[in-house]
Amino acid sequence: MTVEHGAAGTPGASASTRSSSIPRNPGRHDLGMRATLVFPNREIVERYYVPLIYTACRTCYSELAPDDIFERAVDGRIAPEKQRELISRVIESGHGSTIEHVVFTFAITGVSRTLSHQLVRHRAGVAFDQQSQRYVSFKKGASTMLPSTIADADPELRERYEDQIEGALELYSEMMAAGIPGEDARFVFPNATRTNLVMTTNLRALIHMSGLRLCTMAQWEIRRLFQLIRHEVFAVSPFLGSFLAPKCVPLGYCDEAGNRDGHCPIRPHKDAVLAVWAERSGKARRLPEPPGVR
Repeated sequence: MTVEHGAAGTPGASASTRSSSIPRNPGRHDLGMRATLVFPNREIVERYYVPLIYTACRTCYSELAPDDIFERAVDGRIAPEKQRELISRVIESGHGSTIEHVVFTFAITGVSRTLSHQLVRHRAGVAFDQQSQRYVSFKKGASTMLPSTIADADPELRERYEDQIEGALELYSEMMAAGIPGEDARFVFPNATRTNLVMTTNLRALIHMSGLRLCTMAQWEIRRLFQLIRHEVFAVSPFLGSFLAPKCVPLGYCDEAGNRDGHCPIRPHKDAVLAVWAERSGKARRLPEPPGVR
């Protein structure tokens, strides 16, 4: 059985210690997962994606036909910097329909079923196809995920975990050998079982997903997946990749209830921002009127 080491916090740290700083970065460990951008390549993105988004943005405010705008953007009559400037303003203002016209397709491998159950909850603007546990026969020794909290736990506890995983896979093999259909034998698989997916998403949905899953409050495995996805998009377009960030970055504040204590300091919590605003607005109302004002 292949067991990969994961990351989920500082080993041996108390709850109070863990909550005093940003949660440990899952990128510090090799989790055995991959996210590969299979479409588009850099040439397509550079030549067509930014001009296409620009066309969608400019069409709303131009008398020109969309195909004329697109041709001008592609052949360079509209400077790339001007295109990016408009796109940035539109995205930052929240007009997301303009970025639904471009899509990215990822080959995702080696993630656990725990992760995939989270991932497929994203629906709008996303398409998934996943490795079937009904039609694919899993051999004994199929890869599973081992969280670091378990890897670094008491050796006896870790051994019991690994025995459970090994036993489930052994029982699966025995049931398959006895003629039990794979669609029924798979019922013994743990959430730690790895799986593969193809995911296609438009840019608006990808920005939304990244905002949630790159947050330090996100579960460590899916957070690492979106770090890999962000890296892949950056490789073909640093400009478009720059919009993939924790949601607190464009918001300017954190709205996660679990971060009211401020243990993640990337952005101040919304409660703190509102408290400062209330204090300042209260002081402004209490200021004496200037001389001569009645």
